[in-house]
Amino acid sequence: MAEHSSGEAWNGPIIDAHHHFWDPTINDHPWLAPEANIPFRYGDYSAIKRRYFPEDYFADAGPHRVVQTVYVETEWDPQDPIGETVFIESLTARYGVPNAVVAQAWLDHPDALAVLTEQASFKCVRSVRHKPGGATSPAQVGHVRSLMSDEHWRRSFAALEGLGLHFDLQTPWWNLHEAERLARDFPGTTLILNHAGLPNDRSAEGLAGWRLAMARLAKWPNVQVKISGLGQRGQAWRAKDNAWIVREVIAMFGTDRAMFASNFPVDSLCGSFDDIYSGFKSIVADLPSADQERLFYSNAQRVYCCEPCAVDRQWPEPLRSEA
Repeated sequence: MAEHSSGEAWNGPIIDAHHHFWDPTINDHPWLAPEANIPFRYGDYSAIKRRYFPEDYFADAGPHRVVQTVYVETEWDPQDPIGETVFIESLTARYGVPNAVVAQAWLDHPDALAVLTEQASFKCVRSVRHKPGGATSPAQVGHVRSLMSDEHWRRSFAALEGLGLHFDLQTPWWNLHEAERLARDFPGTTLILNHAGLPNDRSAEGLAGWRLAMARLAKWPNVQVKISGLGQRGQAWRAKDNAWIVREVIAMFGTDRAMFASNFPVDSLCGSFDDIYSGFKSIVADLPSADQERLFYSNAQRVYCCEPCAVDRQWPEPLRSEA
């Protein structure tokens, strides 16, 4: 029997599949240094150059029933990737979150295999991320390759399956032809595309190019996608501006290979947590409740195998700082 639309927005538990914690005053994040000003898709990001810990996150999440979270590496000093994982595990011990970790591992470094092996030894590490660079616009495709086509990088990538690790990929949509080769050549490795392929160009031409690239990648069954990072520079986050993209991602990947995520605190630059999650909920409110449950909760649980919270926290009260 076919499932029928629930007609009601999701009000159940949420696993936030992509967020960050940091304290740039005590840990080295080159891009968060006071004097740093890297090119950034949301423009001025000085507002997030501050400590962001679980109590801040849950204050932002408010009434949304976030029960577990997935931490994603934050471009911590690449000379100390293990230090970031140790730091994050200390937060889990204190706060009960995050419950899964996407750790840092630069696959082009000479010690990549050793780093991957050590990262895989941590209890909460499920995946690694290394942004591969490459073409910065569609016009450069065919002239500039990303690290996804580098042989040393690919040899490091080949080690992921044996270590039981996924790979989180953040790259603009015009580089996804290289990601297709990864999905084809390493079918035993789960590739998780971050931020819906970064559809920042909302022109008709930009969206058409994005959709074609995403549809090609979606053909590979070992690819998952996070619906997140949809903010636009200088504009408030609105459901009506992002609904078409959200629904197209779901149409291409299905409700069993997509998951919602906040990308907080980064996306606080363009909207509140409530703007974003209430927006997601309204966009898919017409879907069957089982489909909504997969998008908001169980897909992230299946992919990241989140550890149970070891700290007793009564939802929805935010975490309190220790004196």
